[in-house]
Amino acid sequence: MIKKDEHALVLDYLSNGYPMEGNMRPVVQAIGLTHFTLLELAPMRGVQIELKEKVYIGSDKRDKIYYIIGRLHVEKLTETAKIQLREFVSSMVGEREQEFVQFFNTASAINTRLHQFELLPGFGKKHTHEVLNARNEKTFESFEEIKQRVKNVPDPKKAIEKRIVEELTENPRQRLFVH
Repeated sequence: MIKKDEHALVLDYLSNGYPMEGNMRPVVQAIGLTHFTLLELAPMRGVQIELKEKVYIGSDKRDKIYYIIGRLHVEKLTETAKIQLREFVSSMVGEREQEFVQFFNTASAINTRLHQFELLPGFGKKHTHEVLNARNEKTFESFEEIKQRVKNVPDPKKAIEKRIVEELTENPRQRLFVH
């Protein structure tokens, strides 16, 4: 079953569409709030769309979005959308801290040579080993606690933010947070 987002956050609004494609219909670049899906949306005529606005895209009657055009290809992301994407990811990781701290408490080896922690920017074998030792003593409660208990560890919040942006924009082989 495909998981669908009910709401999306507007990353950019192109009132004249993509001029280089000869397509002049308005388009909204957005990200799903739950599953982090990059989407292209067709707004209804005559509606005002603001950056960072939360819009309903579920199956019931929509007030601002006429239909979902489809997934937004990374190459089409505007510079404004890229900036908004980083800001969204940063605030969302902060709001959902417990979910991501839980990742540090439950992450496991992918295979005999690679651990999920090693997919986080700045985390190598040494940090992975130290985090595993610390979590074996006691589970983590917050990002701050991870930083305090594991010496010289990269900022866990920033590492997760970077990894999510990477998964959204670079299509890596292994994914941790974006499906």
